[in-house]
Amino acid sequence: MQVWICEENIPFFEALSSPVRIKIIEHLAEGDANIKELAEAVGVTSAMVTSHIHKLEQVGLVTSTRSKKEGKVCSLVNQWYALRLPTANFHQIQNYELNIGVGKYARISATPTCGLADSEKLIQGYDDPKCFYDPDRFDAQLLWFTNGYVEYEVPNYVPENFNIVDIEISAELSSEYPNTKDNWESDINLYLNGEMLCSWVSPGDYGNRRGKYTPSWWLSNQYGLLKRYEINRQGVYLDKEQQSEKTLDDFHTERSVWTIRFEVSDEKRRPGGLTIFGEKFGDFARAIQVKVNYERSSVSASEKKDSLFENQPAYRWGKKYAENQR
Repeated sequence: MQVWICEENIPFFEALSSPVRIKIIEHLAEGDANIKELAEAVGVTSAMVTSHIHKLEQVGLVTSTRSKKEGKVCSLVNQWYALRLPTANFHQIQNYELNIGVGKYARISATPTCGLADSEKLIQGYDDPKCFYDPDRFDAQLLWFTNGYVEYEVPNYVPENFNIVDIEISAELSSEYPNTKDNWESDINLYLNGEMLCSWVSPGDYGNRRGKYTPSWWLSNQYGLLKRYEINRQGVYLDKEQQSEKTLDDFHTERSVWTIRFEVSDEKRRPGGLTIFGEKFGDFARAIQVKVNYERSSVSASEKKDSLFENQPAYRWGKKYAENQR
């Protein structure tokens, strides 16, 4: 995310002026945490952490969710920020974010072992592909299959006459094994609008410990790895490492609705399945996320509102869509 150095963003920089808040950010960079865990990590009281988290939330650095078991669970909104100085031809960066539940797919083709689970139960048992069409799928928090694909559709809220700067797609993923197997490799492919971004080799289907948010009744795969895919004007990146020289122009981003496909194919060398974790399973209290940064040129000084607080119509519509997806 890009942040302009301007008066409107002074609260953002003030939020970074506290050593305690810096320690909180450093701890959250390693993974989500609740208030008690943060208090123990930074050496202050829970009340003080709550106050600091409130300031970080106000400027968009941290977001939080409520859990009956964990209380208030905090996570970073972004893992990186770029400072931008105003110039004579300055471009304003705006953005929106969509959160997609794992069961809110548009299409799926999957073979056993496979299934869906919500936070309390399996959805129609194990290894029956018909479960993927059950109405309860929209509440799913965990999805897995050995071979096939799952596709999600997301709206393109970038206004006309604006250019996309980058797109980030992130999700907590692992392989799929009938029980668990930490060294079970799988080639997992990600596609945007029918074009493959890259293939990631998942190391295994993890069960060596309980996932941070995995409910106690679930005894199989416990957590995955958070993977971040980014497409920009230079190429395709996975966890900030370039994977190809394909750019935004190669992914048909002019479409009004985008299609995101996670695929495991038996044509690949390591068809070890796929598991996608939602907010209430795994190590990260979050769904599949899509973040889009976009810009327009020749913005006048009077139009230069802060890019941090994201008050453009496209963002508001994006936020509304994201809330309806929860």
